[in-house]
Amino acid sequence: MLTRRIIPCLDVKDNRVVKGVNFLNLQDAGDPVALGARYSDEGADELVFLDITATIRSRETIVELVEKVAENVFIPFTVGGGIQTVEQIDTLLRSGAEKVSVNTAAVENPEVLGEAAQRFGNQCVVLAIDARRSKEWHRHPADDFENTGRMPVPHRPGRWQVCVKAGTEPTDIDVVEWAVRGAELGAGEILLTSMDADGTRAGYDNELNKAVTDAVNIPVIASGGAGTLEHLYDAIVEGGADAVLMASITHFENYTIKQIKGYLRDRGIPMNL
Repeated sequence: MLTRRIIPCLDVKDNRVVKGVNFLNLQDAGDPVALGARYSDEGADELVFLDITATIRSRETIVELVEKVAENVFIPFTVGGGIQTVEQIDTLLRSGAEKVSVNTAAVENPEVLGEAAQRFGNQCVVLAIDARRSKEWHRHPADDFENTGRMPVPHRPGRWQVCVKAGTEPTDIDVVEWAVRGAELGAGEILLTSMDADGTRAGYDNELNKAVTDAVNIPVIASGGAGTLEHLYDAIVEGGADAVLMASITHFENYTIKQIKGYLRDRGIPMNL
């Protein structure tokens, strides 16, 4: 088994790290520069910085704050939120990010993944997918049988649909199909967040994780639901994740990076100590 990565996540709103449940009821979790430096010093493998309101507010990611965080961390650093163009990706990479994650823009303009991969290398391009478990059948008007003569392809209960704009807008795109297409277009990694599990501390959605990791041949970061050390282990073993993203259990000092890595190492998961 390859070395697995431990990745704290900084969800940033108004220059502060926040954390909520199912993307709602956000609570302050601290200063992003200080938290980033702490995680770097503790031995995190990577860091993710997500400007969670940039897309909703139709503005670019906060470049100055990204620069400050990058100056204080000495581990790979991924930035996402509000990214629409390859030029913005170039700016963020020049500001200190090693990778850039794209969600809404990739759904609206899938070619941005290929353009970015060709220009910067696919190792710099992360496809972020916010996934929500489907609870009912969804038909798109274009798939109406009376108009097209073909049966619609709905989201069935137990499957997942892609959500955009910080999870506020569901789409009719199937998560697994989108993950496969994103990899084909040039994404070098997938950041997969279960909106249903996010912030609950009840464990990752490993059915979702496994469905995606089985479908693609690029690394998948499991995100959403970490509450105990066993949850991280399960995401790797049951979900097949190459890395685990967490926020609540580290932001509020439930566990240190050293404790997390020690636990996983003792259970047979290769760690970079």
